[in-house]
Amino acid sequence: MPSGPRTALPWVWFTLLLALCLQVMPLAEGWQIWRPDWLGLMLIYWCMAAPDRVGVFHGFVLGILLDLIEGAPLGQNALTLSLLAFLAALVYPRFRTYSLVQQSLLILVLLGLVQLVEQWLRTLFGPFSMHLAFLLPSLIGAVLWPWLATMFQAFERRLARSD
Repeated sequence: MPSGPRTALPWVWFTLLLALCLQVMPLAEGWQIWRPDWLGLMLIYWCMAAPDRVGVFHGFVLGILLDLIEGAPLGQNALTLSLLAFLAALVYPRFRTYSLVQQSLLILVLLGLVQLVEQWLRTLFGPFSMHLAFLLPSLIGAVLWPWLATMFQAFERRLARSD
């Protein structure tokens, strides 16, 4: 993943807000469990591609926005997205050396851990439900990761060439 001063902050915020829109887009009944964690994927991508520009603060702000949009207890998504950005920063040095398949497995672990924390928080604040369907977005996100990472690397190269 190319990293450097070329990554413009407005482009980063545009993609993160687009992922936020995809995250809250209404879906038909029963299809919500198949929605990938777009915001988590995009946050991980930018934490890996531009670690000097995107971090825990971005995760917190996006989490607060998601809390406000979804009507979730204030701070629930902020905590999970901040945790995700922190974990991404923690594995950043190793992540960049992995192949896309290995990165996908690490994405599965990162998103799965965050989904577990989110499920735990939901059981604290709401009705208890015991099923593993909450891990499907993590699995779908891991499958989408190679395509997403390759596409954004191509976009960044094209933007760097046009400057």
